[in-house]
Amino acid sequence: MSASTVNPVGSRGPARDPRVAAMLSRRRQRRNMVAAGLCMAATTVGLALLALILATLLWLGAGGVHWSVFAHSTRPPGSGGGLLNAIVGSLIQTGLGTVIGTPIGLLVGTYLSEYAGNSRLGGAVRFVSDVLLSAPSILIGLFVYAVLVNPFNGFSGIAGSVALAVIVIPIVVRTTEDMLRLIPVSLREAAVALGAPKWKSIVFVCYRAALDGIATGVLLAIARVAGETAPLLFTSLGNLNWSTSLTQPMASLPVTIYQYAGSAFDDWVQLAWVGALLITFGVLALNILARVVLRPRV
Repeated sequence: MSASTVNPVGSRGPARDPRVAAMLSRRRQRRNMVAAGLCMAATTVGLALLALILATLLWLGAGGVHWSVFAHSTRPPGSGGGLLNAIVGSLIQTGLGTVIGTPIGLLVGTYLSEYAGNSRLGGAVRFVSDVLLSAPSILIGLFVYAVLVNPFNGFSGIAGSVALAVIVIPIVVRTTEDMLRLIPVSLREAAVALGAPKWKSIVFVCYRAALDGIATGVLLAIARVAGETAPLLFTSLGNLNWSTSLTQPMASLPVTIYQYAGSAFDDWVQLAWVGALLITFGVLALNILARVVLRPRV
């Protein structure tokens, strides 16, 4: 029997010298250590940058957090104004944009995963969704400006909400499609074998199994639109006065931060840092709350 028939461990191929095998093993271990070291270094850099951002926000913004920030609307410099109108405006526009965009994204993602397959229409929808996902937000703002602001001769909160909804849709589409594709086919077959129609197997089986992933996608969308400034500059514009009317210009935290951060007045700059701190910790609290609520029950 030749040496190329069976090696010492019983597999096909040439017999391997133990010294060569040991050398190759050490080489693989070194490469593994290098790759693991690079991953740990990248993780450390990312965590350090995140910690630096949070520390900067706390250092420059925490000192300006007091009751008047949440009790007063924006005022002229030196008047002791707050951010109440901007906070409420951001909550309204972000919430309405999420309410509009999430169902649309969920249904489109379901279509792409469960019905479209490799059809041309499915490929076209997927391509458009990917284009929207990577499109600059300022272009979306200009689009909504041309459709909802310019024809009606006025900025409005509803236009800002629609602009944010357009940003939400492709994020939810992508996460919904990916999460539903991870559901084993056996779960769908079991539901069909019990006599459930396809839509019931999707709603009561697939959605429940993919709930955590879909919810994560919605949270990512909220985190994305909560800090968007460019679309709101072209749609809801901003408002220094109290206004909750969706047909009028509406204040928002990102626009207020943009306007105040470059101001020559110290109190406005302080309010800009406070606004950035509120957005950051608001999104962080929302993510933590969702993780707790969606945590698997033992």
